[in-house]
Amino acid sequence: MSDREALRLDFLKSAGLGAAVRAPLPGDASTRRYERLTLASGATLMLMDQAPSAESPPADPSWTPERRRAEGWNATARLSAGRIDAFAAVATHLRSVGLSAPEVVALDVANGLAVLEDLGDDLFARAIEAGQPEAPLYMAAVEALARLHAASTPEVLTGPGGDWPLQTYDATALKGGADLFVEWLPQLRPELAFSDEARTRWDAAWTPVVEAAQNAASVMAHRDYHAENLIWLPARQGAARVGMIDFQDAVRAHPGWDLHSLLQDARRDVSPELEAAALDRYFALRPGIDREAFMADYAALATLNEARILGIFARLIVRDGKPRYAAFMPRMWAHLTANLPRTPAPLGAWFAQYVPPELRR
Repeated sequence: MSDREALRLDFLKSAGLGAAVRAPLPGDASTRRYERLTLASGATLMLMDQAPSAESPPADPSWTPERRRAEGWNATARLSAGRIDAFAAVATHLRSVGLSAPEVVALDVANGLAVLEDLGDDLFARAIEAGQPEAPLYMAAVEALARLHAASTPEVLTGPGGDWPLQTYDATALKGGADLFVEWLPQLRPELAFSDEARTRWDAAWTPVVEAAQNAASVMAHRDYHAENLIWLPARQGAARVGMIDFQDAVRAHPGWDLHSLLQDARRDVSPELEAAALDRYFALRPGIDREAFMADYAALATLNEARILGIFARLIVRDGKPRYAAFMPRMWAHLTANLPRTPAPLGAWFAQYVPPELRR
């Protein structure tokens, strides 16, 4: 028996769950693992296992951008490093504003273990594949975002594992994400090698975008809000019908961030008509927003996110030996191309010169 398995067994026993039947769930791109626990009563819970030493440290709020970059990617991007106490604190906040996040049943912060409420397997993506009409699900997801965005956004979140700072998705984190594109695409596709001049122009093109997004950071962003991380809970009411998972990297961000993650998904097609209807619904729920200014930011941040995700997919393929992510890249290229005409002119000019449409594949 491994040391990690011994920790899991001790934790489950201490939580009164030593007799639960354990069934591992498929993994994802992270260092987390999950198991479904079935109790003698037939009820189920989830075991979340995130070894604390598996990743570089999260950012301390006091660290400078230079210190964050020196400490590694999690600090640069203001990721939580999978910290269990981050998950518990974000879940507590989401539940406090009437949204559906798993209740934390038991917690061992030091060893990175938690037992959670089981929200089930009815992920939006699977429900739609099984024939559920997609529009009501997406409208509910937008309603949940509007609820979250209308709520107060504290500087520090408090959960059963202690306090966790809600840091801003700032210029350093945003630009670091965009830079994955120029760092990793050439390693996957050598014809996309970028000169020093191209890198200098890249930096200049993104500067106003990331500064504007930092200045407009005003709401909690789930940060990975899409159909594979949302669970349909039709027995609940209103915005609570949207079960949320995988939110431990939440930050204070521009309110458009989660919207474009949902509506310009890397893993499934969302029609332009559904995207437009969902945006209409969001603005109807938040009538005080300047729609024109919001949509300009939305297009620019969506472009940044698509560049970031293309870089991540290239890294997963090249560094981590996960070629299945290549299948998602054409969709992200298509989103990026559609957004570019609505972004600041230097961005469109950069892509036109260095990654023209025939290379976006």
